[in-house]
Amino acid sequence: MRHDKAVLVIELARRMAASAEGLTLDEMAREARVGRRSAERLRDAVLMLFPAVEEVSDPPTKRWRIRGGLSAFEQAPTTTELIELTKAAQGLRATGEAGRAAALESLERKLKSAMRSTTLNRLAPDLEALVRAETIAVQAGPRPSADEAMLAAIREAILGLSPLEFTYARPGAEARRRSVAPCGVMFGRANYLVAADRESGRIQTFRLDRMSAVAPGEGVATAPADFDLNVFASQSFGIYQDEIEDVVLRVTPGGAAEARGWRWHPTQTFDDLPDGGVEVRFRASGMRELAWHLFTWGEQVSIVAPQRLKAVMAGELAAAQRALDACA
Repeated sequence: MRHDKAVLVIELARRMAASAEGLTLDEMAREARVGRRSAERLRDAVLMLFPAVEEVSDPPTKRWRIRGGLSAFEQAPTTTELIELTKAAQGLRATGEAGRAAALESLERKLKSAMRSTTLNRLAPDLEALVRAETIAVQAGPRPSADEAMLAAIREAILGLSPLEFTYARPGAEARRRSVAPCGVMFGRANYLVAADRESGRIQTFRLDRMSAVAPGEGVATAPADFDLNVFASQSFGIYQDEIEDVVLRVTPGGAAEARGWRWHPTQTFDDLPDGGVEVRFRASGMRELAWHLFTWGEQVSIVAPQRLKAVMAGELAAAQRALDACA
């Protein structure tokens, strides 16, 4: 058996052990990025090497899983996996997410404590060297807030299908008590609860740092059946949700290469221009956040559409000019 196939077999066994319901052949093919026939051969190899594999009937198909997990030898993490876990925790802690960082640090300790001492001793020098050689560059911006108690209350409400109650305070407005059906949390430059208003059913976002006295409420409150948090998040350029519009941006030849390597939006497309520039197109809401981002491109990007984005950009420029004049 070639080395690369051995890696695929071990990885498939891990995925079977990590899935409570098991994997179908189509899922195996998708996870391993191979055809169905190759997936059948990989499955057969797993069956030969791991007698604990069991077949589960799930009409009109079948699933295979490994109950009881795998041995420490088959599950030992690599140096790369451990260093990425360490960096992820460091990145969260550096941006003010102490609670989430602590969860990853706890997971790291559990992984290391489950490893054989000989394996851990072998990896330790490389881990120490990479920890010293790599760091997280912290950029200026808001420090998101998501303390452990608040996240625990939100998750309890989601899992218990119960309403979530909290006091919400917007700048310039009187704080008031809210009761919503929680749909999920979006983490980013600021962290937001996504929830459905219990009376209107309208999906709204609430900044976690403006929430207090958070607790699950009485009764039942669930997210709309057709709600998809990933779809909701991908509609906006940032966090703010408003009307979805067709955005067209024109990038100069000097910025074209960088623009092509930039992830503007999940729906983005690029068109080459005769002068060597590039035209970026996508559909999104959140024109204010997009305008803020376009400031970083200076003269390299011009707005073709929509008109509302041009108006928002003009308003932001005017505000910046007023602030500058006030300092003169």
